[in-house]
Amino acid sequence: MPMLAVVRLKGSVGGRKKVLDTLRMLGLTRPNHCVLVEDTPSYRGMLRVAKDFITWGEVNPATVERLLRKRGEVRGGARLTDEYVKKHSPHSSISELAVAMCRGKVQLPGLKRVFRLHPPRKGLISLKHTFGHGGDLGYRGEAINELLLRMI
Repeated sequence: MPMLAVVRLKGSVGGRKKVLDTLRMLGLTRPNHCVLVEDTPSYRGMLRVAKDFITWGEVNPATVERLLRKRGEVRGGARLTDEYVKKHSPHSSISELAVAMCRGKVQLPGLKRVFRLHPPRKGLISLKHTFGHGGDLGYRGEAINELLLRMI
């Protein structure tokens, strides 16, 4: 089951209560925040509800590793390190953890769910149109990896 990266691009002004509640359930409380979720029908439904505020797609292990190394935090605000991963999981490094996360239901205890990112370098195209129509919102498939690398 592939892992999806979900990035919030818009603020909450003008959002309906149902959409804002869905964003809160996903853990996306602010723009430029990212979460990794499993590709299940229930998450797909939540993403469709919030499609006008977020973008999402299938993330690859190399991008997950870079995200964990640069932006991964554990409770208490400390950075995620290889030593922490060795101590709290059966994996020996962040790269092994990233591959395992992309394959299935691997969670690291103490890892914060939300990754706080920079706004994308070279900016966004349009927050009024979907990705398929030349904008930035909605489903973007493998292109999410390029956006995440610009935001890390």
